[in-house]
Amino acid sequence: MGILDSMYIGSNALKAHGARLDIHAKNIANIDTPNYVRKIPVLNSIQGESFNAILNNMQDGTFGLSQHGALSGGVSYGGIVEDPTPGERIYKPGHPDADASGYIRSSNVNAMVDIADAMMAQRAYEANLAVMNITKSMALKATEIGK
Repeated sequence: MGILDSMYIGSNALKAHGARLDIHAKNIANIDTPNYVRKIPVLNSIQGESFNAILNNMQDGTFGLSQHGALSGGVSYGGIVEDPTPGERIYKPGHPDADASGYIRSSNVNAMVDIADAMMAQRAYEANLAVMNITKSMALKATEIGK
């Protein structure tokens, strides 16, 4: 894995966790919107060659290298799915969104769940930002060695 590979993985993670944070913010903002259905972000793993496979491919001693693909991986944003949990039915016969019986569905957003998920997304974003900063400092140190 090269320095550019780790920057690529980090940038994909920043995009994915940023999108995740946006979705949770929208859910929290629509907590009182009738008929709003909570959105759940989907993250997909970008599969690379596993560490175990790389170790199994090593043939020439502890640090010997064999032919193997580049170590890649990371996460990507895969879109959203809607939470199938129905919201509470509230009787409001004059409401524009009311059905024929006079009921509306409240939002199915649970504030505590979305706040906790948003905090996890923020921490993941910060961790990936730290990885990119460390990678950048390693690249700068590598250029100093060549001077």
